[in-house]
Amino acid sequence: MISSNNILVVIPARAGSKGIPGKNIKLLGDKPLIAHSIEIAKAIVPMEDICVSTDGIDIKQVAEQFGISVPFIRPSSLASDTAGTYEVLLHALNYFESKGKKYNIVVLLQPTSPFRKLTHVKEALTIYEEEIDMVVSVKETKSNPYYNLFEEKGGFLEKSKKGDFSGRQEIPKVYEYNGAIYIINANALKEKPIGKFTKIKKYVMDELSSMDLDEMLDWRISEFLLKEGIVTL
Repeated sequence: MISSNNILVVIPARAGSKGIPGKNIKLLGDKPLIAHSIEIAKAIVPMEDICVSTDGIDIKQVAEQFGISVPFIRPSSLASDTAGTYEVLLHALNYFESKGKKYNIVVLLQPTSPFRKLTHVKEALTIYEEEIDMVVSVKETKSNPYYNLFEEKGGFLEKSKKGDFSGRQEIPKVYEYNGAIYIINANALKEKPIGKFTKIKKYVMDELSSMDLDEMLDWRISEFLLKEGIVTL
């Protein structure tokens, strides 16, 4: 069983959002978007082990309204469109270690996955082992490189991945990261970027729980799903 004392939960929330302006503090249901991730974080670790990494004063204030101390404002070098999640996580991890707090695990909860539940995170945590690099949440993708994904070669389309299958049912399942949950080995994170991890285990989520809010259309769809009672927060 993983001890909550070993876990740092990082909730990244950059102020500049072009797809959905002000999305992190925009109300979804009865709470700002970021609050849904904060509530989950508070249910799995002590509040002092939750890091809202932001460059926005308004986001900091909202986080504090929900009981989270925000000890730093993200430096400008990590606040641009090109700033990567890897650098943001390392910055948070290094900050807390400079204060004498060492973590074995970093849990990344992106605010843009509001339909991720506490049960999802707890179940994903049971999969984690210290010998691996990461447990990541996924959904089964509708597009499959054996079936309906193509690359252009020599001016003609070819299937991205070739295989000899008599029917679609025989084609291997393919998964895509849904952005909801990342449970990361802190030592592995210090050694290499997430994109270079090789020891990765999946935690499968359904389509609705996997919904990621990136554009206004996503937001409108999420509001409709809530209004119709198709999903809950």
